[in-house]
Amino acid sequence: MSAHAVGQLMLALACIVVLARVLGLAARKLGQPPVVGEILAGILLGPTLFGAAVSGWLFPAEVRTALAGLANVGLVLFMFIVGYEVDLAAVRGRRRAAVSVSVGSVVLPLGLGIGLAFWLAGHHDVANVAPFALFMGAAMSVTAFPVLARILTDRGMLRTEVGGLALASGAVDDVVAWTLLAGVVALGTGGGEVPWQVLLALPYVLVMFLVVRPFLRRLVAARDRAGRLTPDILAVILIGLLLSCWFTEAIGIHAIFGAFLFGAVMPRLGGEALRHETLERLEQLSVLVLLPVFFVIAGLRVDLSTVDGRGLIDLALILAVAITGKFFGAYAGARLNRIDARRSGALATLMNTRGLTEIVILTVGLQLGILPADLFSLMVVMALVTTAMAGPLLAVVYPRRMVEQDAADLQKAALGVPEAFRVLVVVPPGTAAAPVVELATDLAVRREPAEVLLSRVVPYEHARIEVGSGLSGDLLAMTASMAELNRLAEPVRERGPAAPVFARFSADPAAEVRAQIDVARPDTVVLSGDHPELAAAGPRLVTVVAPLPAGWDAVVVRAGDDADGEAAVRVGADLAAARDAVLVVDAGPRAPRRIVTVLDELGQSAAAGRAAPPSALVVATGAAAGAHLLVRARLDAPVPAPA
Repeated sequence: MSAHAVGQLMLALACIVVLARVLGLAARKLGQPPVVGEILAGILLGPTLFGAAVSGWLFPAEVRTALAGLANVGLVLFMFIVGYEVDLAAVRGRRRAAVSVSVGSVVLPLGLGIGLAFWLAGHHDVANVAPFALFMGAAMSVTAFPVLARILTDRGMLRTEVGGLALASGAVDDVVAWTLLAGVVALGTGGGEVPWQVLLALPYVLVMFLVVRPFLRRLVAARDRAGRLTPDILAVILIGLLLSCWFTEAIGIHAIFGAFLFGAVMPRLGGEALRHETLERLEQLSVLVLLPVFFVIAGLRVDLSTVDGRGLIDLALILAVAITGKFFGAYAGARLNRIDARRSGALATLMNTRGLTEIVILTVGLQLGILPADLFSLMVVMALVTTAMAGPLLAVVYPRRMVEQDAADLQKAALGVPEAFRVLVVVPPGTAAAPVVELATDLAVRREPAEVLLSRVVPYEHARIEVGSGLSGDLLAMTASMAELNRLAEPVRERGPAAPVFARFSADPAAEVRAQIDVARPDTVVLSGDHPELAAAGPRLVTVVAPLPAGWDAVVVRAGDDADGEAAVRVGADLAAARDAVLVVDAGPRAPRRIVTVLDELGQSAAAGRAAPPSALVVATGAAAGAHLLVRARLDAPVPAPA
């Protein structure tokens, strides 16, 4: 490559990155996945808007060759990310419904796509009709799993049964659709006959799962020993990825399938940190540079300026088949599982998202000569339309009020005995978690029935450099949080109380905790540290603020002459009794009569055997200054339960 061409390549890359970032941000501002703006950027840099002269000046032949190489690397990294993100563990507990929705959303558009392909082949330059028809059916059947996950996260739908089912169905759909497409590509490269090399695909898959997968599990231990993802570990992953891509190309299957399969066999159980760090590293390079280059290479092949009346008819038919086939197939699968019409419609809308995954498939078809260039342009438009329509349709079919109601209903259903004495614990991260949960258990264990609800709010940011992929950070953080909460719940259950666990995504953690309080209606809320932002939480509650050391032998209560002070003393007495600790009440210069009455009552109850006494009851002035534990209480007027 000449020095001039190198400079031209640098200019082209700068233009690509700028336009991709600007239009990706604009798409996000409009409530669309950033991938919509990124794909549009590629089309705008092509011949559709400015003609072949401008795109030819900006991307001359020598530069296009270099960009095509970068695009292929970006494509391989993206498919590895998709394979690594797909986790069929999401299907657990939803197998029947997920398979039903997925099969419906694949079979119907597959059949309609094949039928439409025979009609399109009649007036387009299609050499081999059979591979073309199967390819069109497969392309109509795909759901963009990363875009689907991003939409679910941004709309808070992962807290609902619909969101969980959509995630599970999308995972199954991805595996089925990519397997189907691999067969179509093998048929297409063989000119209508399957080449003998493809017979090596089955032993290759077996080796990947039976030999390579156990070897890759060693990377989890290596990462844990190092405490981070080291360059050596990442190099092993990249070498394995590239070798997998080379082998699938050698046997007549496109390199993207080698990348997808290598991602699928990467370790998951116990390897959450490795997964997150690997995807985070690769996404930085892939999203900022390589995938925008891929969009431009695809966009240079899209020319909508030549679409005539017949082309518009073809586009209308393609859109009709793509949208109705996917929608009604998924809708029927959901209805067969007795999911109501609105939520079935939401599932069908989500399964209709195609995004970047569709562009990948179309590009492969174009490269292999299966898909004609004019139909490639129309299919790209279909991918954009079906992705962009998901958000607006969901706002109508499954509005946010229904999302919040379903999330609340799911949480209510997870509660045990409705009339139980309930303690809600907002579990902090790190080493502070176990002492706070133990304190909450102390409050609940002396009552029956009792529940200790362990809750963790997982914050996420809206603005991240991701093209569609939604799992590398959020869902891994959710997985780790749920695993930690379940570990913390075990000793609670051993002591008697039920211990449901909840982990929720939220951009506003305080609002999420207030919503959980409204739903669970706890008798007591246990927090670590002070949380003034929760002062307006709705129902009657007592809040325990607990910065706990490793060991403590006194409970200090700061009590005023009001109902709040009385409640604080009662909670402090419960904690002191559970820990056989001293109860110290800081009641000001003179103990109010109300507090003295409460202390007398507690003493009489202990003497009569109706309550376990603390080891001592002390009324002191200014004692809270060096307190191990400070109990604060707030009693609001009860508010109606949410409708």
